[in-house]
Amino acid sequence: MSLFNQSEKAYLLLANGKIFEGRSFGAKGTVIGEVVFTTGLTGYQETLTDPSYYGQIVTQTFPLIGNYGVNSQDSESAKSYVSGYIVREWCNMPSNFRCEGNINDFLTEHNIVGIHNIDTRCLTRMIRETGVMNGVITTEDVYAKKDELLEQIKAFSVKDAVKAVTATEDYTYEPEEKKCRVVLFDFGYKRNIRQELLKRGCEVVVVPANTTAEQVKALAPDGIMFSNGPGDPAENVEIIENIKEIQKLGIPIFGICLGHQLMALANGGKTEKLKYGHRGANQPVIDLESGLTYVTSQNHGYAVVGDSIPESVGHVSHINANDKTCEGIHYTAVNARTVQFHPEAHGGPLDTSYLFDDFVDLISK
Repeated sequence: MSLFNQSEKAYLLLANGKIFEGRSFGAKGTVIGEVVFTTGLTGYQETLTDPSYYGQIVTQTFPLIGNYGVNSQDSESAKSYVSGYIVREWCNMPSNFRCEGNINDFLTEHNIVGIHNIDTRCLTRMIRETGVMNGVITTEDVYAKKDELLEQIKAFSVKDAVKAVTATEDYTYEPEEKKCRVVLFDFGYKRNIRQELLKRGCEVVVVPANTTAEQVKALAPDGIMFSNGPGDPAENVEIIENIKEIQKLGIPIFGICLGHQLMALANGGKTEKLKYGHRGANQPVIDLESGLTYVTSQNHGYAVVGDSIPESVGHVSHINANDKTCEGIHYTAVNARTVQFHPEAHGGPLDTSYLFDDFVDLISK
């Protein structure tokens, strides 16, 4: 049930000049971001707190959002990083035994400007056909400021994203029974990556994105994890140079999403921006080594160009079943494997959680 007639008007203005009129929920004001869509039926709280969405206005394609409420356990980080939020309908009377509040109050608390009661199907089709574009959500009179806002939209780009979300110091998390130590690079990591490592007996040392090889060596880890994160991977020049040195330590490496992309760039590969990206909990991925297809959770707007990886360095291990883009790399020159999708998948399918087991097995050997 939405409160369509009990909230003030809100507007979505796209870079192509298209205006969607809807109703406001969450915080009030004006925000600019890159308008993207995600196809997940559930997991909206995880989406709202995933640092990979930094600088983006997120559209939920599923028409009803908020029906099971929000709680204190499902957030992937301490705050929300989305610039704005778009849904068809939000539920103000959630029902679930874990529910602690509704999504409107959650958005207000995290100062996220939202708009509902717009045709999200039309918006999604537009993004699929023309590609992601910048936009504005505003609770002000969009028609009076349209030209001014279009200029701001035109000038907007997501920059220094990793710097905006990474930790500023090291943090250590202890498992119940310690088996090994893993350094987790915080490029904008999701909490469940840490939890999956802890469940397998890994002591997790979370480190800032710009941590050097010398600093990693001083921590004496048994494994290294490169996390997910936001933005254009190619702009992280300093981190890429650090990775070139870190991989020379010979310590087993596992990379996820942005970590996968940065690892490829450090090894002579290239990345490209996708037309509208892969975002949602239903992306099919083919494991080229086993021939099996898995359903995966994904959130990325860039991809590694598979044939850009030198044969002397490694080979593509996974591809997307829909568009055949690179979804994983098995490195042979260094001790590393990386994937574009999210094996921790919280919320989402757990088909590929075995990759954490493989990583821990690699460490133990």
